[in-house]
Amino acid sequence: MNPHDYCQQKAAASGSSFYYSFLFLPKPKRQAITALYAFCREVDDVADECTDAGIARTKLAWWRTEIANLYADKPQHPVTQALTDAVRDYNLAEEHFVEIIDGMEMDLDQNRYRDFKELHLYCYRVASVVGLLSASIFGYSDRKTLKYAHDLGLAFQLTNIVRDVGEDARRGRIYLPLDEMAQHGVSEAEILQGQESDNVRRLLEFQIERAEDYYRRAFEELPKADRRDQRTGLIMAAIYRALLDEIRLGGCEKVLNHRVSLTPLRKLWLAWKTWLKS
Repeated sequence: MNPHDYCQQKAAASGSSFYYSFLFLPKPKRQAITALYAFCREVDDVADECTDAGIARTKLAWWRTEIANLYADKPQHPVTQALTDAVRDYNLAEEHFVEIIDGMEMDLDQNRYRDFKELHLYCYRVASVVGLLSASIFGYSDRKTLKYAHDLGLAFQLTNIVRDVGEDARRGRIYLPLDEMAQHGVSEAEILQGQESDNVRRLLEFQIERAEDYYRRAFEELPKADRRDQRTGLIMAAIYRALLDEIRLGGCEKVLNHRVSLTPLRKLWLAWKTWLKS
């Protein structure tokens, strides 16, 4: 299996909404963004699947070394081998890959966030930085597009936090800011035990509104000149916002005990519709 096939398999196996947005890209950009996504999956799996924090740190340290190898033109892993052309062709910054690893390492250091300022740093590292790398792959002529990519990445991560609140709780993690939980009268025990209530619903509606606000900001920041090149991000946004609508319709508090998702056919339809419109 060659490196690009490895990355393609990694992306397809995840079932992620992002995969559907890549389908319409020309081959070089599709391979580049798929390799970037595969890298994110590799390091995210370390944080999520390693129950021993010491082993997880060792694996993340290996990835730090491997990123250095990538930029020294001697990558060892199929993912970094697949990233070689992308790094050269799209001028991807080494520090951004390191920041993604920093974000994954935060999951080993903490499983609570006191306020949104603290959570924002985590979201920046694991999502906004990915948005910046993606924008470089898609192409842009106006640097304002980087602000759009930053905020869109943040919106995606906030959407993930709402969707995965129950799953994260079963791992002992709460990404909802603790001060906002207190303001809505929701305790850690309620989240960890999956207790659905009106207070939990209002708390999650507040989180959804924040995510929607970041989507609105991102769309306003995207320069018209770069809209066509950035269509892939707009496809991702259409799918993720449809997911937020499903969560709202089903009752926000239900995410504590059920994972809300869209069917592959609906994702593909949203992707096609958005591609044609953009």
